[in-house]
Amino acid sequence: MAKILITEDETALRSFVARALRMDGHETTEAEDGSDGLEKLSQDEFDLLLSDIRMPVMDGIALAEEAAKLYPNTKILLMTGYAEQRERADNLEKIIVDVVPKPFSLPDIRTAVAQALAA
Repeated sequence: MAKILITEDETALRSFVARALRMDGHETTEAEDGSDGLEKLSQDEFDLLLSDIRMPVMDGIALAEEAAKLYPNTKILLMTGYAEQRERADNLEKIIVDVVPKPFSLPDIRTAVAQALAA
């Protein structure tokens, strides 16, 4: 299965998503913000970066832009609960697979990740 980096500042949601993806056999690593995520990307090779857009320190859009430059083989899937944040991601269509709207259910995120990995 895939190695996935989950970057999300809400601990409960990050843990929920990690557990869901491990149920599908994926290996997960967790980061609490974009800066932490960028550091973890430099330490290992990941198949997918799953990141929230709105986070402190470095947001998911800045993380996606850096990750795309430094790790072009890593697929990027963003998630957000804010319409204006989703609109900010529109110009990233060349570097991200999709944006998953929050809130999402367990099947929703598992399906989105499967589709991103298959893309």
